[in-house]
Amino acid sequence: MIRKFIIAVLMVASLAATALAASYRNIGSAEAKALLDTKRNVLPREVRPHDDYRQARLSGSVLIPINEVERRIAQIPKGRPVLIYCAVGSRSGLVAGYLTQRGYGEVYNMHDGIVGWYRNGFPITR
Repeated sequence: MIRKFIIAVLMVASLAATALAASYRNIGSAEAKALLDTKRNVLPREVRPHDDYRQARLSGSVLIPINEVERRIAQIPKGRPVLIYCAVGSRSGLVAGYLTQRGYGEVYNMHDGIVGWYRNGFPITR
């Protein structure tokens, strides 16, 4: 009886550790800017449509619209931190979750998107 209990506890702990390891981190635009300023190897990836990207984007970002992520996943290297963003964080949250399910380790979702970035007065590229 005790042995079964210990096995059950170990299984639950293992599943919890796996779930925690395979999650992304929601951060605001201020934290995203600090991350980009201090960690030079972070890859910003935008998941909005082409027209939105042409209007305004983060410097150095690469556009991979949400409907192209699965096909273009090779353009997001697994060995580097990735910052995913969209307009306000909804699409980017879906993509961040998708990446963590695919084994990506350090994934950040900018939950206030480029709108929050702009509202904070941070620089954008047009």
